[in-house]
Amino acid sequence: MSARDALLDAYQSLLQEAGERATTLTAVAARAGVSKGGLLYHFASKEALAAGLIARLDALVEEDLAQMRAAADGPSRYYVRTSVWTGGALDNALIAVAQLAQESHVEAQRAMRRAREQWLELIGTEVDEEATAHAILLLGDGLYFDAALGGGTDPAEPGRFSPEQLMPIVDRLLRAARE
Repeated sequence: MSARDALLDAYQSLLQEAGERATTLTAVAARAGVSKGGLLYHFASKEALAAGLIARLDALVEEDLAQMRAAADGPSRYYVRTSVWTGGALDNALIAVAQLAQESHVEAQRAMRRAREQWLELIGTEVDEEATAHAILLLGDGLYFDAALGGGTDPAEPGRFSPEQLMPIVDRLLRAARE
């Protein structure tokens, strides 16, 4: 792993744990195991770190969109099926950038909006009706939010739904949109 990636990982983790205000350059350098000078070589400021994290999110969203386009069962089913917390790279980048967005970081807000618009647009290639495309997007968002709110992803917990349990609803929405 490159020093740049280690710094972004450290920044991302600290954002998730402590929020933007508590995430100092010194803390990022210490978490990454590099000197502050080493951090400043790669990222001259907290804003540069934020820009690097947003670029990481953009790249991960592009990878997800490519997988979504290639999904055998279609973009809508893919989106809902994968809208669970896995602790993967996309999850961690999303949560960290969302933390920045909640702190009124304009570029982070734009990145979050851009990701959702791209996912919605791809769902829209399968569903001509805008309201149906939004409903499918919101099903996936709800699964993700439920996992984040409940602190887990075990669909066996009371009140939890797995993506597979919601697929009949996605299928009904897709059929209704085609009729």
